Amino acid sequence: TSSHIRVGILNNPSSKINEDNTAIARGILTAFLTQNNSNLKSFLSKLSKEETAKSLAAGTKIAKFLIPGMDDDTFEKKYNTLGLDLIKTHQMFCQEVLKLLPGQMAVMSNGR
Repeated sequence: TSSHIRVGILNNPSSKINEDNTAIARGILTAFLTQNNSNLKSFLSKLSKEETAKSLAAGTKIAKFLIPGMDDDTFEKKYNTLGLDLIKTHQMFCQEVLKLLPGQMAVMSNGR
């Protein structure tokens, strides 16, 4: 409820990372990198819906879920060039530094 909160996402997948099973994670990371706060919030709300996940898993392109006001070109260019290495780095950080098990979730506050 505060405009003074910062949110970040670290991915800690439990399965082997590939293009097909990282569409939502790559969409979230791309949105954080390319969109302003109001568009980011709306887009993340849309991506977090179960029907969106099912549709993406069935092969729907993520561009279908972009919302009005988003910088579509910037988003699509970044999404298409965002490699899997960033998600693998997140996974390694979660497991090696934070000592999380694969797929385990956690909430960090003030870096703790």
